[in-house]
Amino acid sequence: MRYSIPARLPALMTLLLCLFISTSTLAAAPIIPAPPNLAAKSWLLMDAKTGHVITEYNADQRLPPASLTKMMTTYIASEQLQSGNIRYDDMVRISEKAWRKGGSKMYIREGTEVKLEDLMRGIIIQSGNDASIALAEYIAGSEDAFADLMNQTAYSLGMNSSHFVNATGWPADNHYTTARDLAILARATVEDHPEDYAMYAEKEFTYNNIRQPNRNSLLWLDDSVDGIKTGHTEAAGYCLVASAERDNMRLISVVMGTDSEKARAAESQKLLTYGFRFYETVNSFDAGEELLQAEIWKGAGDQISLGTADAIWLTIPRGTANAIEAELEVPELLEAPVTEGQEIGTITLTLNGDTLARQPLVALEAVEEGGLFKRLWHWLVLTIKGLFQ
Repeated sequence: MRYSIPARLPALMTLLLCLFISTSTLAAAPIIPAPPNLAAKSWLLMDAKTGHVITEYNADQRLPPASLTKMMTTYIASEQLQSGNIRYDDMVRISEKAWRKGGSKMYIREGTEVKLEDLMRGIIIQSGNDASIALAEYIAGSEDAFADLMNQTAYSLGMNSSHFVNATGWPADNHYTTARDLAILARATVEDHPEDYAMYAEKEFTYNNIRQPNRNSLLWLDDSVDGIKTGHTEAAGYCLVASAERDNMRLISVVMGTDSEKARAAESQKLLTYGFRFYETVNSFDAGEELLQAEIWKGAGDQISLGTADAIWLTIPRGTANAIEAELEVPELLEAPVTEGQEIGTITLTLNGDTLARQPLVALEAVEEGGLFKRLWHWLVLTIKGLFQ
């Protein structure tokens, strides 16, 4: 849908762009039911593209994450791979500590060397505690040092309610996270390292002649699901962070503290179904798209193109895109010189009075100062105008 934007702004320099059509032609507003109530301690549903939280419950309650911890372990590994500090074909020597660790295993042996790529799959698909410790030791020298790296990474991602003391999620004092923080981590995993994220969709992995299936049962139940991680301890209950993509919309669900493997899958499916059924992700404006031509004084040109540096994506109830309103505000007086990318004003998008997004308006082009005569002439005109205001 194209929108007509006047070439010149009124004196107030505030333009309301009505991105909706006459109410006589609008269909009835869609009915959005209340979100599902889950049999879990905590949950959250997020649009991965926008970061918008569609629904949540106890999302900031600090809980033991069990093997969901390994999402951070592999995220750090992906960061190290991207930086070139480690490589997939590195051979990692397995310590006695890694070999002896209980719980879920990849079944690597002490003293052997294992390809780093195999360790990644052993963590992501088989949830191997042994593989997690081996990878942590290889990256940071010890699991304790790796835990410090985990906490620094959590801080950098904005996971403000998390603290890690090991790479596996093995029960420990002061080892906790929240549904919100896990959604932030899941989003970073998807967006920052798509090449590694593909592993989360693999349904099985065989190492040392032992074939193990992915513990995420949603991979078999829903073709749109392609990740991410399960977790379980007695204290944590059964947990699942899932991600799915349908019709160019990706959702991330976090469910913590259910009472069975079946329940964590079923409750996650409820969230995903609700989100995909009643919401959509829309692109309101593209990065660099011209939204208006504003008047500029004392410049080599008389107009300047304004838009946004980044694309604006929104999460909205399905069928409400035509009711979005955009308000653009720019200074009453614009004077050259202006550099490309310079912030000039703001754009605010609202739906039924609720603010969806607010971003800076930027100059899409540079406007140099005009010649001396033009600058003097514009100074005179502005001075005269000021006398009569």
